Amino acid sequence: MPIYEYVCAACHRRFEKLVRRFGEEVACPSCASASVDKQLSVFAALTSAPSPSFEGCGTGACGAPPGVCGGGGCGMPN
Repeated sequence: MPIYEYVCAACHRRFEKLVRRFGEEVACPSCASASVDKQLSVFAALTSAPSPSFEGCGTGACGAPPGVCGGGGCGMPN
């Protein structure tokens, strides 16, 4: 049973809805409008590894253009 994200076309409220079966009618919990649009959901992954810091990357600190740092284009750490 997936949880989908919607936005109401009438009042523009964003909300989530647990959909139990395909084709289930969804209505806005705020204004009860059935004119809702399913949104693309983003997901998050929980890991134990720390995220790399790209602070200062591409700012000219080493002379490399933006987007090159971290790929061996300069001496800044990943």
